[in-house]
Amino acid sequence: MKRRDAALVVLSFVCGTALALPRLGAAPTSPEPAQAATLASKDISLDQAQAAVAAALAKAKETGTKMDIAVVDAGANLKAFARMDGAWIGSIDISIKKAKTARFFDMPTGEIGKLSQPGKSLYQIEVSNQGLITFPGGVPIKGKDGTVIGAIGVSGSSVENDHAVASAGADSVK
Repeated sequence: MKRRDAALVVLSFVCGTALALPRLGAAPTSPEPAQAATLASKDISLDQAQAAVAAALAKAKETGTKMDIAVVDAGANLKAFARMDGAWIGSIDISIKKAKTARFFDMPTGEIGKLSQPGKSLYQIEVSNQGLITFPGGVPIKGKDGTVIGAIGVSGSSVENDHAVASAGADSVK
């Protein structure tokens, strides 16, 4: 053992910690199979995200509204986006933030809004995470097994229309 390695071992015992140093010349060790964790994450595919946008666009046309529509993946990263001709520029950011908010908390943004009123448990949550949107128009998107795989956010009309268009997009993903 080198002098430096020996000093680290002594120091670790003096400090009350056990420093696990590999033996010189020994092969690296790996965790026991029982200790290894397997993570399984599910994410929205590009086809699913585009299908959600298409369904939301169809609903927006049906309601006669001009919308900005954003879909984020399971990590709240933008996956698909559409801005209808004539939709407000200011609604671009709002639609993305609605989608992210719905994914961050895996619930519709309108529900978060109810919980964020003065005196409620999430009061002022909208100032966290570089800004959240706590009014309707953001909806989680679930896979076939019910796992949240992303979210959709819609902005450009009344919150009732925004929510209806977002719901149409989310419901189209199967």
